[in-house]
Amino acid sequence: MPRVVTRPPMTRLTELPDAELLSRCRDGAAAAWEVLVRRYQRLIYTVPRRAGLDDDAAADVFQTVFARLHEHLDRITQPERLQAWLVTTARRETLRLLEQGRRTVSVSAGDDADDEADPLANIADESPLPEEMLQRLQAEQKVRRALDLLDARSREFLTLLFLQDEPLPYAEIASRLGISEGSIGPTRMRALAKLREILARDGA
Repeated sequence: MPRVVTRPPMTRLTELPDAELLSRCRDGAAAAWEVLVRRYQRLIYTVPRRAGLDDDAAADVFQTVFARLHEHLDRITQPERLQAWLVTTARRETLRLLEQGRRTVSVSAGDDADDEADPLANIADESPLPEEMLQRLQAEQKVRRALDLLDARSREFLTLLFLQDEPLPYAEIASRLGISEGSIGPTRMRALAKLREILARDGA
């Protein structure tokens, strides 16, 4: 009788830690790169936007950060520090653009430009971000990563319920999901329980 070989279940890319994704990126796995970019794109965009840069400048920071990451894939010796590396790189590029804008304004306004209007005043030091803000961003990042690991139905439900620019009426959420309004409460409890379980596994 032939022996049956049981293969272990494949791990989804979104479940892999940064170190494994980086390793796969070094091997040229495009899918791993896409997951890595998606994992940190909101975090990276937040740095220039909270420093006052517009959407176009924030997009430039985002592109520069990930271009540099791609260039330095083989030089990152502490993959567990990837998030800190990305935030620091985003902040330095943000500071560069702010300084560039300050010089442009200074040249246009002449020597009498108001020093108090210096946009660097809001983020004057070289640290990646104030500790409290960084902790909050990291917490948001963990929640969004946990959302990526949810089943599609629960992820869609929580996205419609909590992650819209304008809160959606329950009637519209129920209509989009094909459920009754009365089932939104129990569905929310189940979806949040799944989210908490994923966060607990992740140590959050």
